[in-house]
Amino acid sequence: MESFVEWGYLGLLFASFLAATIIPFLSSEALLSVMIVNQYNLGTVLLVATIGNWLGGLSCYYIGWLGKWNLIEKHLKIKASTLERFKPKVDRWGAPLAFFCWIPVIGDPLAVGLGLFKTNPISVALWILIGKGIRYLVWAYITFSGMNFYNSL
Repeated sequence: MESFVEWGYLGLLFASFLAATIIPFLSSEALLSVMIVNQYNLGTVLLVATIGNWLGGLSCYYIGWLGKWNLIEKHLKIKASTLERFKPKVDRWGAPLAFFCWIPVIGDPLAVGLGLFKTNPISVALWILIGKGIRYLVWAYITFSGMNFYNSL
């Protein structure tokens, strides 16, 4: 993680992107916290982390949109049965489900499923952006609260 911090905002963008894909990667929240503690500009940190994570989520959506079951199962380790379980929820709730793509374990299959079932791409992109942006805002608040608590000791 130290090398990503050394890369500054570009490292944060890259780490946030990877953390939002199926690729197992370090927690972008930890990197976000390190950058805040090291007094990077908060607005820029939140914007860069959100954009990187959003693009990673969209890449999962696009993989689903391509709809190659054999590639999804082989490379992403997501079984067809897992995605089929999402189908009734996607039919009922649609694009707003993309808000929850930030949640570990279910977020990536959810994004892939939304793509596979051809949910409106503009709406999905917007909901993913909102969900991931709120996630980082909350994490920044938690980080600042922890810093304030530590400094008050």
